[in-house]
Amino acid sequence: MCGRFFEFSPLSRILEEFSLDDPGDLAVQPSYNIAPGQPVLAVTADSTGRHLARFRWGLIPSWARDESIGYKMINARAETAHEKPSFRSAFKQRRCLIIADGFYEWKREGGKKTPFAFRLADERPFGFAGLYEHWNSPEGKVLSTCTILTTTPNELIASVHDRMPVILPKAAEAAWLDAELIAPEALQPLLQPLDAAGMVCWEISSQVNTPQNNHPGLLDRLGG
Repeated sequence: MCGRFFEFSPLSRILEEFSLDDPGDLAVQPSYNIAPGQPVLAVTADSTGRHLARFRWGLIPSWARDESIGYKMINARAETAHEKPSFRSAFKQRRCLIIADGFYEWKREGGKKTPFAFRLADERPFGFAGLYEHWNSPEGKVLSTCTILTTTPNELIASVHDRMPVILPKAAEAAWLDAELIAPEALQPLLQPLDAAGMVCWEISSQVNTPQNNHPGLLDRLGG
């Protein structure tokens, strides 16, 4: 799964990396410990082009009666999302790139959990393959929420965890955002583990275990 990530690139770098226009008054703040239920930045696309959007992490299906279900929907399995009632509509019609600079995962050994940070070797921001929904509450409140797709791990991540988020290479981003592309058989080949050769990881402090800890020092290598 992917239960925590970080995004700290300045807005100018994000706009350049994802071929976006200036979003105007959309504020962008770095976060070194993004947790479920918190706001995330994402790229969406329609007939007018690409757009920078903000969603709450944890997808709430349109048919849900209670928003608390979103905390159980932070991830969707890439292999089955297209057929699950919670995700299949979004898989066809509401796909996005959830912007990140990297993510965290924990290695379990006996009763111990050791945190690791992962990011691209070239240190550029990237997009997780994501799905989003707009949910209307019984009181008339509208929430825009999202989920991150996960897949089998590459060789680097397999030593820490048995799943990894789908990180889309640049060549796959346009197809993932293409509203005309709806057939699962055309989209599934995009949802592959990223080549481990393009990633790096390192052990970090257990400070990251607490979402309230949110500062650049979380990324410091353990032991220097």
